[in-house]
Amino acid sequence: MSVLIFIDQSEGHIKKSSLEALTYGAELAAQLGTSAEAIVLGEVKDDLAALGKQGVKKIHQVNNSALNHLDAQVYTKAIAEAVAATGAKVVVFSHNISGKAIAPRLSAKLKAAMVAGAVGLPNTSNGFVVKKNVFSGKAFANLSLNTDIKIISLNPNSFHITNGDGVAEVAPLSVTVDAPKVKVTAVNKVTGEVPLSEAELVVSAGRGLKGPENWGMIEEMAHLLHAATACSRAVADAGWRPHHEHVGQTGLAIAPNLYIAIGISGAIQHLAGVNRSKVIVVINKDPEAPFFKAADYGIVGDAFEVVPKMNAAIKKLKGIA
Repeated sequence: MSVLIFIDQSEGHIKKSSLEALTYGAELAAQLGTSAEAIVLGEVKDDLAALGKQGVKKIHQVNNSALNHLDAQVYTKAIAEAVAATGAKVVVFSHNISGKAIAPRLSAKLKAAMVAGAVGLPNTSNGFVVKKNVFSGKAFANLSLNTDIKIISLNPNSFHITNGDGVAEVAPLSVTVDAPKVKVTAVNKVTGEVPLSEAELVVSAGRGLKGPENWGMIEEMAHLLHAATACSRAVADAGWRPHHEHVGQTGLAIAPNLYIAIGISGAIQHLAGVNRSKVIVVINKDPEAPFFKAADYGIVGDAFEVVPKMNAAIKKLKGIA
């Protein structure tokens, strides 16, 4: 019996969300009195043994170039075989694009109960109960998993990352690798300092900026804070910003440590995508903007006056001329 954690990689590099999943899985294994192991599919450039710092003892690697790109059906079959080989009773994913594609398929294949988007360790005092967000983050649900094998996908940025001094054993694993049905012919990468899905700091703006020509001060603040940029749906639909920056119920759901919303009214659809942020700062000249009700800090003022002053203050704090 063990806890098996899926390590998500892209172009050979481990995603930050996987470090959270590894820490979560290791702490869950300690709670259950068992070992924490992990599986990674494809060729990896990063030092896998160093992931022992997150508490995992052994990493099973299927080092096959056919697995370098996600094919959910192929990945599911490979992970199902790994579950059988390791005797894992709990499988942990990150609740990201990969986890959302693989975990439900694995659940069906193994007839295993699953919780998608967990926000904390299970309560094992009386069964196996996992807490998750429901109704776009407005409430929580506690779900009891009663099957022999259990599957959990962890909401990104909802669990701390530990950095110990452990070193993981990396061992090759032989599983069936079917020919992928999806062929990747090209990869067009989004440019930017920080990927939005993995950003801990996000600077976002809406229609209050009046046009794309005014986005320079937003990008400057993001650069100064080493943050990602985001926008509301109206801005993306208007073509002011690319659609991959759209956050909200119909866009990307994020959970950064700090979310700065500038010139965004805070409609319920937008809040649904950002309400898991640890701290929300709102800048809006309308004191009645709904976003202020969800904000931890708010500034009532014109963005064209407030943001340049904030940028100047950040530069002064960092000693930038």
